[in-house]
Amino acid sequence: MAKLKSIAFAVGIMLLIGAVLCLYFSLRNLSSIRPASAYEDMGVHTFVPEEVYPVQRENHATGRQKRNHPTTTVYIVRYRAEDGSGYQYKYESGSVESTAQSILEADEPIERRVLSIPDEDGYITIGADETAQTYETRQKRTYWTIAGVSAAYLLVWLAVNGLLLYKRRKRM
Repeated sequence: MAKLKSIAFAVGIMLLIGAVLCLYFSLRNLSSIRPASAYEDMGVHTFVPEEVYPVQRENHATGRQKRNHPTTTVYIVRYRAEDGSGYQYKYESGSVESTAQSILEADEPIERRVLSIPDEDGYITIGADETAQTYETRQKRTYWTIAGVSAAYLLVWLAVNGLLLYKRRKRM
């Protein structure tokens, strides 16, 4: 029973640290979301797959897997706009080369909306059915959800530990 309690305590502490980090980063990212008015809609463009290339990324595994393999290879499928505008879209197909290669061989075009960022002289691509407003709303919803779940865990953790502390002091 004591071993189970110590495992539960360690897991609780790890989740507490994770919740604090998630809360911090989600709030930080919320403050960096551009308003929809910061984007200029350049319309929907058709993109065709152009090439596949490998990229080394940090391995997010833990323990021995991360020590033995600190990086992992993911395959990027680069699309280019069919109309010659110079727009590109990069799709990360994961760690299986055959999946990325099959996308390239299928040569199926996709449609993406291009949103220009005039302040930074750059652009992003989003789904063809999205707008700058829906993109901003989706980002906010994602980060508020992460912040809410993290804050809820923190409150539950504080309540449970406060109750346990109260019971211990009452016994003494």
